[in-house]
Amino acid sequence: MWGIQRTRYADCNGSEASEENEIVVNIGGVKQVLFGDVLNRYPDTRLAELVDCSLKSPEEISSLCDDYDPDTREFYFDRDPKAFKCIIELYYYGEIHIKRGICPICFMKEMEFWKIDPDFLDDCCKCHLNEVEDELAEIAEKVRTILVDREGDPSAAGWQRFQMCLWRLMEKPESSLPAHIITIVSFIFVLVSSVVMCVGTIPDLQVEDSEGNLTENPTLEVIETLCIGWFTIEYILRLISAPNKMKFVLAFMNIIDFMAIMPFFVVLILTSFGTGVMELANVQQAVQALRIMRIARIFKLARHSSGLQTLTSALKSSFKELGLLLMYMGVGVFLFSALGYTMEQSHPETLFTSIPQSFWWAVITMTTVGYGDVYPKTTLGRCNAALSFLCGVIAIALPIHPIINNFVLFYNKQQVLETAAKHEIELMALRSGEGELEAAPAAHTHVCGAGVWDHAMRSCHSDTYIPLLKDPRRGAGFQTPSMDTSFESTAEASEYFIS
Repeated sequence: MWGIQRTRYADCNGSEASEENEIVVNIGGVKQVLFGDVLNRYPDTRLAELVDCSLKSPEEISSLCDDYDPDTREFYFDRDPKAFKCIIELYYYGEIHIKRGICPICFMKEMEFWKIDPDFLDDCCKCHLNEVEDELAEIAEKVRTILVDREGDPSAAGWQRFQMCLWRLMEKPESSLPAHIITIVSFIFVLVSSVVMCVGTIPDLQVEDSEGNLTENPTLEVIETLCIGWFTIEYILRLISAPNKMKFVLAFMNIIDFMAIMPFFVVLILTSFGTGVMELANVQQAVQALRIMRIARIFKLARHSSGLQTLTSALKSSFKELGLLLMYMGVGVFLFSALGYTMEQSHPETLFTSIPQSFWWAVITMTTVGYGDVYPKTTLGRCNAALSFLCGVIAIALPIHPIINNFVLFYNKQQVLETAAKHEIELMALRSGEGELEAAPAAHTHVCGAGVWDHAMRSCHSDTYIPLLKDPRRGAGFQTPSMDTSFESTAEASEYFIS
């Protein structure tokens, strides 16, 4: 991939280059000797334009570099020397790789400065660049969402403004203190309702009705009614304030919310018809099924838990691995149940009456559960059982690591995006005139393709000292940023404040 490294004194044909064509470039304090025969391999680049500077006017030379010494023919560039090491590889290897520790977005600016086409970037580095651009786009979207949640849409009026405020109150706990309190209250109601549902099944806490049948404790029924009342009011308010009603109704978590409150009202309607209807066997089974559906409310915790949301998203991204796990288990269950049924037929007291009935034995054996209700009695059957649980351990262990790895990667990415979004909000507040957040920035296309926002940073009147690591507009100079410094994108701001 890298090719054969050529000496810097060799031209395109392998012969020694003439020293009359050599030029000296000073990149951020690091000097390097380059040769015209090598640079002319790509004549459209900035370095190739330096070769014949003796024929150019001082104005043309000053437009190519930051400073020039005609005596030593030394060109000075206030750029990043680490990035220049990658840039110079183009003239020797015909491709460019981004070294570790260099921001891909800032490196694309370096390539633009040196007038190098992005197509010379290697494919592996392009993939990394695309990942960074996607992260910037996600950060921009998070920042835009946060700003809209805090400030709202100034063009909205009347009912739309009230609807947006109600939506932020019910759906955006980070938007205000009342919204955060409502989230905590809803979380408490979910826990109380789940505990009441479990405690209500304890026989000692149940009471007998007029017919001697055990029913739920009246006190627990009152608490259950209060919880259902809260869930109903919460669902209705969220439905009223939802910008898109159809999308709201069809959302998975909202379906869970509806299933959590629907059984209560269905049972209430059936009860209102009288005891004659409730005594029907089909109605009793339906009521029992609806009561069991109350367990769906435990999934409401996912609405208020970022950890459960991350777990759900990680499982969605691991469908391929989960499919492989199910395929491995399915093949193993079918294979070992058929072998077990065949090998156990010679025993008069066999527990393997059919292959479908043997599926249960194969499942609990391959998952190493082993209830012992079905077990082999022949020697060959026991050997088959030993082989089945060994293969089951392997089949389960193989896809587990990719699933865990997907969860860790997704969780870390979410943490980084949230931290970066908060950092951008703080940065915008710091750069605003009076410390107040400005209107939501409009997305535009970055110079290298990343979707970022264009935020006009006004002068900061704070005396806070913030050390500058690297200024992408001036190269590798280490200095303190001036108070009137402004940024054109997230990448530029990151170069100031992210170490």
